[in-house]
Amino acid sequence: MPSFRRSTWNRAAVPHIRVPTARAVVDCAVYVEGLRLPGRFTHAQALAAVRERGAGFVWIGLHDPDTEQMNEIAETFALHPLAVEDAVQARQRPKLDRYDDTLFLVMRTVAYVEHDLHSVSEIVETGEMLIFIGADFVVAVRHGEHSGLAGVRRELETDPARLALGPGAVVHAIADYVVDSYIEVTAAVEHDVDVMEEEVFTPGSQVAIASIYQLKREVVELRRSVVPLALPLQTLGKPETPLPKEVRRYLRDVADHHTAVAERIHDFDDALTALISAALAKTTLQHNTDMRKISAFVAIAAVPTMIAGIYGMNFEHMPELRQVWGYPAVLTVIFAICTALVVAFRRNHWL
Repeated sequence: MPSFRRSTWNRAAVPHIRVPTARAVVDCAVYVEGLRLPGRFTHAQALAAVRERGAGFVWIGLHDPDTEQMNEIAETFALHPLAVEDAVQARQRPKLDRYDDTLFLVMRTVAYVEHDLHSVSEIVETGEMLIFIGADFVVAVRHGEHSGLAGVRRELETDPARLALGPGAVVHAIADYVVDSYIEVTAAVEHDVDVMEEEVFTPGSQVAIASIYQLKREVVELRRSVVPLALPLQTLGKPETPLPKEVRRYLRDVADHHTAVAERIHDFDDALTALISAALAKTTLQHNTDMRKISAFVAIAAVPTMIAGIYGMNFEHMPELRQVWGYPAVLTVIFAICTALVVAFRRNHWL
């Protein structure tokens, strides 16, 4: 008879299978005077080719590398262990650190998720972009399934004059791409806020408080991803950074766009806070209206109930009990009082 006991299989006995670093590499290229050298390179071959020539730079893109893969890259490019640890763990706050001659830039990426406005679901998907910038290399580490850089690379390769500016041109292109995605996401979220605002202030509409809270939570997540990038972008645009002057000018323009996006997100937060207050007030008003209607119906129903209760008492001597017109008279009185109450409540907008 088969046993249904929990297996005592030892997970620790399973040998660790190392995944080659090439599996994490999306693309690796060498650029000299703005042109991509033909052929395929490993990260070590690419860096060796650049340093043998004494010109050009390496641009390598990685997607979700593990610790061993990232350590191999770090050994080749002499990356600082603290920055490498951040690149593997991800979930970092946007920042700019400097380790000797290497800059380490962290940016959060965002993507808008199509959804039903009245369903409690994810609206903004977040990821991460971590960039190591050296004198002759750019190592871009991406976490998340969105915000791929293939389009950015193709666009830059069509403009050798920009690529000739070195790694700084790549940093600007990636930062500009990330901030542009912020603009697209905020435009989509703004549409959601406008639709929600219209529904809240439409007379007679049912207010979905849960949907507003969900949208506000996603805006908070968007704010945490976008707003902290302001200081790193401003720092990159300063003369103290080892980037070409022309690149710094473009980075300052990116910082201006980022500031505009951050202000819009702040406005969303304020607007949703006001919407929540308005929705709560509208819900309270609806409850008060319902309670007034219920109270009016209770008052109308109390009249026949009270009269019927009085005449239902088993007393022998009661008015009109022996009269032929007694029953119709009582019904007429009940109808007259109820009609008067209905008229009075309608005048006071209780019904």
